[in-house]
Amino acid sequence: MMVDVVKPRALPYAEGIRIFSSRARDGSRLIPDRFSIQRLSCNLVVGLNPCEREDKQLVYFDVDVSMSQIRTAESRRFDFRRLARDIRQQVESSEFVSLESLASLAAQITLGHANQPNAVVTVRAAKPKAIVFADAAEVEIVRTSRDYPGSTTKESASGNPPSHALDPPFATSPLGLNFAPPFLFQGQHLVAIALGSNLGDRFGNIEAALRLLECEASRLARDKTGMVPNLAIVNTSFLYETAPMYVTDQPSFLNCACIAITIVAPLTLLELIKKIERTLGRVPSIRNGPRAVDLDILFYDDAIIDTRPESLRGTLEGLEGHLVVPHPRMAEREFVLRPLQDMVPDFVHPVLRKPIHEMFWDVLRTSSPVGSPAMIKVMPFPTYSDSTTLKASPPPPPVANIPQVPHTHTYWKFPPAKSAVPAGQILSTSRRTRLMATLNVTPDSFSDGSDNVELSAALDYVKSSVAAAADIIDVGGYSTRPSAEYVSPEEEINRVIPVIKAIRALDSDSDDTKNVLISVDTFRPEVARDAVMAGANCINDVHAFTGPDDSDMGARLVRMQHVARTLAVPAILMHSRGDAGNNKDYSRYRSVLDGVSQELGEKVEAIVRGPGGLRRWLVMVDPGIGFSKSVEDNVRLLRDSASITADVRNADGVWNPLRGFPQLIGTSRKSFLGSILSQTQGDGTYKGRQTTPKERGWATAAAVASAIQQGAAVVRVHDILELGDTVRVADAIWN
Repeated sequence: MMVDVVKPRALPYAEGIRIFSSRARDGSRLIPDRFSIQRLSCNLVVGLNPCEREDKQLVYFDVDVSMSQIRTAESRRFDFRRLARDIRQQVESSEFVSLESLASLAAQITLGHANQPNAVVTVRAAKPKAIVFADAAEVEIVRTSRDYPGSTTKESASGNPPSHALDPPFATSPLGLNFAPPFLFQGQHLVAIALGSNLGDRFGNIEAALRLLECEASRLARDKTGMVPNLAIVNTSFLYETAPMYVTDQPSFLNCACIAITIVAPLTLLELIKKIERTLGRVPSIRNGPRAVDLDILFYDDAIIDTRPESLRGTLEGLEGHLVVPHPRMAEREFVLRPLQDMVPDFVHPVLRKPIHEMFWDVLRTSSPVGSPAMIKVMPFPTYSDSTTLKASPPPPPVANIPQVPHTHTYWKFPPAKSAVPAGQILSTSRRTRLMATLNVTPDSFSDGSDNVELSAALDYVKSSVAAAADIIDVGGYSTRPSAEYVSPEEEINRVIPVIKAIRALDSDSDDTKNVLISVDTFRPEVARDAVMAGANCINDVHAFTGPDDSDMGARLVRMQHVARTLAVPAILMHSRGDAGNNKDYSRYRSVLDGVSQELGEKVEAIVRGPGGLRRWLVMVDPGIGFSKSVEDNVRLLRDSASITADVRNADGVWNPLRGFPQLIGTSRKSFLGSILSQTQGDGTYKGRQTTPKERGWATAAAVASAIQQGAAVVRVHDILELGDTVRVADAIWN
């Protein structure tokens, strides 16, 4: 049974409160309860521009918290009045200048009142007088307790402000991280760390190092409150395969970087990363020689640190055993600057007084030896299945107290387009578009009905697809067509898991099929987890971790994010707006391209940034062709899909949130192709015709060719043999 109660004017400064609850007959919760305060008004000085800060103005907050139980046994009610009072008092007395910071403060206060680790808070903040030709300027955020690692929830719940002042406010942190949480609490610092590996399972070594970084830091002495985490990784770069520098006769490296918040002092942090290197098998070797893993502190806030004797400072001598921050060789190393460009392009180097993006372009223009290989973005695919035989390197050594680091099954390379290769550099591998085969084990798929519901038919499709050069098989057990019938999680698991296990159980005569990469097409964490443990290597989520509707989006994102992060598995995140046949209005944006970039970008940012974020190198994006778009929108997306992930700033000067992500395009047999084919052709003799999904193969080929011309990394199709020919010819033309 579902109960939705709204009480208008229940609070002095709010329009109303709301409680939503869903229960089974035995009284158990079907979904977390939701408690909402509607349009809570606060009167305060806010705004980035001086003219905005001359007087107070109204700001309205909509606050929604989802949680599985009331926070105390003594009180079986949610105290709306105290929460509203605390938000008003702390917001109106704060000195934050941005709406984003105020929304995040309100979310933190609400989490304190909830006092429950799994609570999810959504806050919408609006300034009704901010824009002349709009009702209001608004922001909406979703937060959990993991976003405020230093917050003391009991103090907040009691109505007192947290013991640590929020310092600095939004958008003024030393590394220029332009997102709200995590705030820096007193004693916390932002640190940039570079990582590299060229021995053993390089991907596993780097993942193990990141997990150890957080785990080993937690063993250090905590601050006196015990509430601030010692170290939390809050951002990661893409991962790159890089030719060795200085000593060239050694294997290629993997290089990346991360941003962390920490209370660990610089020299203690140096000792910590050296311990991690030893734990993961780094042994003394020649300088710049091979190593299982290498970690370097690049920045520590904007501090300038040099522990060498004064006579050596300002030189490149005597670096061994000392800490020099910023890293002294950073300006000459593309493999350091490119990962920083992914995360903090506007951070200003405290010594050189140049932003990272300028240093990056400087090194491309001046420091690339002629004939040197270009850096190549890579994506690893792990395996938890013992039946696969494609294991090239031994896994990293097992380490106590960190989650299992999976073995790397294989990895994909995403070379840049020729036009993006720096002058003088060469591509060590050709650019190739990957083929994803679509295996629907559903009785109601829009394109192939129940063709592959039987296990034998499903395996036949997989074998024929692999023989036709499919790179990955996408197994789905829940149709995404408009108005598809509901499928329970148990039924979805019963559909997809037997197929995945059967593929992995094929005999050794079918090694190519047995070892093929598998993605699971699902939006459910439990299905994704079971599929990966059964042998899948990737999650393909058409709702980008937020589920098919607007309810509990934040909670869903956190759960799916946790599964992907813990399993270190890639995720394909698609743009959608609920039911695929609805919500096609993009008039609030400059174009559908802008709408997709902003809406999907917001979700991707929430997934990869902050404590518990998924590694950036494990994310691929999909603009969602055919999902909540008109025919014209779909055509526009195909024509200009490269702009969705372009490394550019938008018209407001903000970096594109999807810049650099590899892109999957799925157009196979979709209805917008049928709509185009049904139209009369201008002054020609073609009068249009109606087509079934299976009759749209040639139309799909045209769309696939367009996607490849725009630089798609992967195309998702049904007919692998025929569309494989299209891909190979299009690659020959454009790649």
